[in-house]
Amino acid sequence: MSPVSGKNQSESITARFAGSASSGILELIIFHPVDTVAKRLMSNQAKVLLPGMTFGEKKAAMDAVIFKDAAKKTFMQKYASLFPGLGFAAGYKVAQRVYKFGGQPFVKDYFNTHHKSLFTSAFGDKTGKAVMHATAGSVVGIGEIALLPLDVLKIKRQTNPEAFRGRGFFKIVQDEGMGLYRGAGWTAARNAPGSFALFGASAFVKEYIFHLQDYSQATFFQNFCSSIAGAVASITVAAPLDVVKTRIQNRNFENPESGINIVKDLIKKEGFAGFFKGLTPKILVVGPKLIFSFTIAQQLIPVFDRALNAQK
Repeated sequence: MSPVSGKNQSESITARFAGSASSGILELIIFHPVDTVAKRLMSNQAKVLLPGMTFGEKKAAMDAVIFKDAAKKTFMQKYASLFPGLGFAAGYKVAQRVYKFGGQPFVKDYFNTHHKSLFTSAFGDKTGKAVMHATAGSVVGIGEIALLPLDVLKIKRQTNPEAFRGRGFFKIVQDEGMGLYRGAGWTAARNAPGSFALFGASAFVKEYIFHLQDYSQATFFQNFCSSIAGAVASITVAAPLDVVKTRIQNRNFENPESGINIVKDLIKKEGFAGFFKGLTPKILVVGPKLIFSFTIAQQLIPVFDRALNAQK
C-alpha cells in the first residue's frame, strides 16, 4: 500500500476502521481467486511444463495444479474452486487491511513526533521522510505475525484442504494451538523487508518523482504510479521468503517441516529459480490490487468520517 497520511489524525479511528475494512472486503471478492492461483503455483514442487509436451498436455498439467479436483469440470466449477477458505481469507484480509492502513500512519506519526531528527540527520529531509514511512511500514509488517493463524488456515484451505478433514475453525484452534504460528520467524523475516520496500518505494516516488509535500494530496495517477513501484519492489524482495513461508504453512498439521529443510530441498530439486515461483502472477495482480484497495479506502474513510460527525 502507498503510505497513508496520518497527519494530525484527520479522520477518526472508527472511520479508518470502517473504510479500511470495506476496502479489504471489496478487494477480497475481486482478487482472492488470483491469490489462490499464486499460492498453488508456489506450493507445487514438481515441474509442470516438460519438454515435448503438446499445448493440450501443458494446459491439462496447469489446470491440474491450479484447479486441483475441479480441473476437468465446467468453467464455473473451476472458477468456484478458486474460492476455498473464503471465511478464513475474509477474516485475514479485513484484519490485515485495517491493521496496515490504520497502523502505519500511527507508527509514522510516532517516529515523526519523537525521532524525526534521527531520520533527517542520517538521510536528509526528503530521503529521511521516505525512510521514516518505510521504517514505520516495516515495524507494522513485523507485528502482522499476530494475524498468522488466519493466514495459515487460509493458505491450507487454498492449497491443502485435506488437512482440515471436516474440522471447524474452533476445533482446529483447539487441536493445533501454537502450531498455527508455525513459520512465524520466516513470516517476520519476509514482512520486515517486504513492508519496508512497499512503503519506502511508494514514498520515494511521491517524494522524488512527484515532489509532494503532503502524500495525502496525491492524485489518482500519482497514487497509481507510487503503488505500482511499492508493490513490485515489495513482492520481488519478499518472494524467496514468501515461497518458504507458504510451504511451511501448507503442510499437514501432523507433518510439519522446518524452513531450513524446505530451503535445502527446494534448492536441490528446483534450483534457485524455485524461490521465485508464482512471482509473475503476484506482480501482475499486486499493482491493481493495491491501487484498488488504496483508492477505495482513501475515498471511504472521509465518507465514514463525515457520516460519523453528522451524527454527533
